[in-house]
Amino acid sequence: MAREETRPITDLGTLKALAHPLRMRLYRLLYIAGTATASQLAGQVDAAVSLVSYHLRKLAEHGLIEEAERQSGDGRERWWRPSSHGVTIRDQDFRDAPERAAAHLAATRLFHDQRAELYRRYLDERVAWSAEWNSAALDSESLVRLTTAELDELREELMALLRRYEEQSRAAEAAGDTAGRENVALHVYGFPFRV
Repeated sequence: MAREETRPITDLGTLKALAHPLRMRLYRLLYIAGTATASQLAGQVDAAVSLVSYHLRKLAEHGLIEEAERQSGDGRERWWRPSSHGVTIRDQDFRDAPERAAAHLAATRLFHDQRAELYRRYLDERVAWSAEWNSAALDSESLVRLTTAELDELREELMALLRRYEEQSRAAEAAGDTAGRENVALHVYGFPFRV
């Protein structure tokens, strides 16, 4: 079954399902692994298998993940995979009511906190990475003056570039080119501010 490229989340129920701290961690881990069972994921999040199974079923109820082809002969194991190659959540889809706007803001804060924690973990473990990985890693801040149209154009160009690298990576891995590949997180924020 082919997966959609990126799934837009526009309904409050799906947003709330994903914006649970453990569910978001499970979704992210499943996205990285490609496929996994509840017991495999439970070991990574230090939670009971029954709790992880419950949260995986909640993600599946909202179409964020789906059952995957069995990877072993154990018929009791249920394998899961993301139902798309990512999700998009846009502010404009949640501005129409205070409850929706508040839920979007809470979800955005959770996602940011988890991203920041991932980066802090990299910084703490930096000495364990090779000089090549540390040289390739980036941490940059640019302060520019743009219009909304220019920021929107920049966002589109960055996303197109990222999609190109994602497609290249998926194709290379499908062809067996896995040597030297690691999971890489790229967090990009572009927002207005006043001093």
